[in-house]
Amino acid sequence: MNPICRVGEHLSRRAFLKGAAVTGSGLILPNWGGLAHAKSAAEGATKAKKRCILLWMNGGASQIDTFDMKPGRPTGGPFRPIQSKVTGLQVCEYLPKVAAVADKLAVIRSMQTHSPDHPDGIYHMHTCYKMSERTPHPELGAVIAKFNGDQASDLPTFVRMGSCGNAGSGYLGPAHEPFGLGRDGKLGSFSTPYLADDAEKKRAELFRFVESEFAADHKAEPFESHRTAKERAWRLLRAKTVFDISKEWPAAKERYGDSEFGRGCLMARKLVEAGVPFVEVGQENYDSHADNFVCHKANMQLLDPAYSGLLTDLAERGLLQDTLVVWMGEVGRTPGINNRAGRDHFIRAWTIVLAGGGVKGGQIYGSTDADGKDVKENPVSEGDLFATIYKALGINHRAKHLSGVRPVWLTPEGSQPLQELLG
Repeated sequence: MNPICRVGEHLSRRAFLKGAAVTGSGLILPNWGGLAHAKSAAEGATKAKKRCILLWMNGGASQIDTFDMKPGRPTGGPFRPIQSKVTGLQVCEYLPKVAAVADKLAVIRSMQTHSPDHPDGIYHMHTCYKMSERTPHPELGAVIAKFNGDQASDLPTFVRMGSCGNAGSGYLGPAHEPFGLGRDGKLGSFSTPYLADDAEKKRAELFRFVESEFAADHKAEPFESHRTAKERAWRLLRAKTVFDISKEWPAAKERYGDSEFGRGCLMARKLVEAGVPFVEVGQENYDSHADNFVCHKANMQLLDPAYSGLLTDLAERGLLQDTLVVWMGEVGRTPGINNRAGRDHFIRAWTIVLAGGGVKGGQIYGSTDADGKDVKENPVSEGDLFATIYKALGINHRAKHLSGVRPVWLTPEGSQPLQELLG
């Protein structure tokens, strides 16, 4: 399957400049905070604010082949369940390491959502609103960047690796746009200066002089955004060692698995530890309309060490209690198996998993019927999920903003946090 969003779309120079901002030494960040003083900034910010890591299963993982298995049923498929660390919670045989940390998981088996295809599903599950609405809603990461991020920091407040949302910062504005890395967590080649330090310094001084003269007669916000972007970009270059995991990776790959997704998960841990409030890590190729079981077996063998390694690493460092880890994609997959040994898109009864960040682990919320075709109890909507995430992170899920002159809320009316999941 071709990825829905290509890495190049995130790593272009134009994307790097988009929505960025300027400071004393010059660098471009779409929504970044403090790179030069990353450690001290992080120490202050992370004491007060919670963080979030989104593990995005691009294309939509099968709930019946992962966390809501139906052994012995016509819909069950060939995978066998194994008992996890939590009584009553079985997971797929290809997730043994996840099974061993299941006491950290809150498995929501009763998602009922409303957008069955990829573009609208990706938008909906990143914003909790339908794409068809005219309002440009912000993604989860942009909201967390606004409320839990530190815009005075040189570090980005919304980092995305690999697969993508398609909404961006919406009505929150360019200061909260995502900063894209490669799927393996590496910065793009464009982040390496092509001038010597002295030449770069002279160029920066000339840039500031020209911009200050221009600013005297041109007060519009886009001009100021351009200046701010350039300054933040320079600041990022001074602090880009934050994004270097080359020394840690040889030892860490034993825990996370030697894969791009594993590297991305290690990078996510490092970034939240440094004070970044939101990081999204994507894993591709779950859109298994054909050969579902081949696709999922291959993906789970990468997911298992990376997901469990991330949770274990966060817990050992005392970070998990303040870091919410969300495992989800845009859709689930059909209980029925089609004539290509595949499963198609399914939104009537599927699974999302939360861990850390104040969520009580070792529990299952909701259930599906014997064949996984419908929710049996406690249906959960997009709005309820997002309300739960926001409450866990200390954000008012009914916070009001203006899109032009129109009032809009972070979650739709009637959305309620799932109190049973929260500690």
